[in-house]
Amino acid sequence: MTSASSDTTPAPGRTPRAGRDLPAAIITGVVLVVIVIGTVFWWHWGFVIFVAIMLGLGAVELHRAIGGLGMRSAVVPIVIGTVIMVLGSFAASSYDLGIGANTFLIAALGLTTVTSLMCRLPGGAKGFVGDAAASLFTIAYLPLMGSFIPLMMADDLGARRILSWMLCIIASDTGGYAVGVLIGRHPMAPRISPKKSWEGMAGSIVLAAAVGAGCSVWLLGAPAWVGLVLGGVLSVVGTCGDLVESMIKRDVGIKDMSNFLPGHGGVMDRLDSMLLSAPFAWAVLSLCL
Repeated sequence: MTSASSDTTPAPGRTPRAGRDLPAAIITGVVLVVIVIGTVFWWHWGFVIFVAIMLGLGAVELHRAIGGLGMRSAVVPIVIGTVIMVLGSFAASSYDLGIGANTFLIAALGLTTVTSLMCRLPGGAKGFVGDAAASLFTIAYLPLMGSFIPLMMADDLGARRILSWMLCIIASDTGGYAVGVLIGRHPMAPRISPKKSWEGMAGSIVLAAAVGAGCSVWLLGAPAWVGLVLGGVLSVVGTCGDLVESMIKRDVGIKDMSNFLPGHGGVMDRLDSMLLSAPFAWAVLSLCL
């Protein structure tokens, strides 16, 4: 710790510890939005490659974070397996490769798991279970959950399905924040995320369901009830995803997963609600459309 000082003005070029670098956050946000919108509508492979890169960076972030607990995942084979799972599942869904996307995904998942365990063998028995657990947790949390994103993209109306999923998650976050700030009184998970309230949760569900209904009618050409189900489910699961990542950061004692995204923190800080909601979005849309 440095000695206390009466001068509370931040040093030039530095961001106050309690805040964010707003210009960097705006620039990063605009760049991400342009990449996502541009690739979702005009270059599907570009979007899938972008997802693979983000998930790979997320695996690196999680590896570093869990390392603070004395557990080390096999980050190299996990990152390689993540890229193969995401790109391969999209290719298997989009083209006739002689293998179904689900079959490819299960095979790649199994190979990534086995390779990760094998890479840990030279390290000896001490700490093996903890390191193996870190690897398996990372594989299940990132590439497995994230692989449902290219599966959605490869479906009929893939770009519109991806957009509907994203808009529902954004609506959930917006509704939860707005209602929570205005009338939030009853904490939902005070030991994990003290600012989340049950009133905010209700706001998340209502706005996400409303946006989902609109997406269902105007983007997907489906009955409004499909969007109501989609928005409601994604709101609940997305909130749980946010809490899961908050729990991880609290356990390892960090505020942000990394500084990969200037002004926003880490990739995982942006993917938290997206990751856990992706399988549910794919399931609801596949079953109802």
